[in-house]
Amino acid sequence: MSFFGMTKTIIKNLLRRPYTVKYPFGPRRAYYANTRGSVRIRIKECIFCGLCQKKCPTGAISVSRDEKTWKIDRMRCITCGYCVEVCPKKCLGMENDYTPPSPEKKEDIYGNA
Repeated sequence: MSFFGMTKTIIKNLLRRPYTVKYPFGPRRAYYANTRGSVRIRIKECIFCGLCQKKCPTGAISVSRDEKTWKIDRMRCITCGYCVEVCPKKCLGMENDYTPPSPEKKEDIYGNA
């Protein structure tokens, strides 16, 4: 990069507003529509086929067809969305709300009782 090109870039960056906002001093930005947050299930529509369990790369989902339960280990889930893509009944979905941080292991158990 030549000296004049670099000087032009420096002056342009000095006169422009910053792209980011310092969080405590400015408002937090809202989540965008396509961001991944956490997996949600509508358990009443689930047929407990186990395809989501087979497709999960980390093994965070476990489905019991006999007991009619669906479990997800939130600490192992990487929110890749493969389970949502493969679900035949489309009862799984990605929500924009994130699971709050926690020191203990969290496993959500859903049952169709």
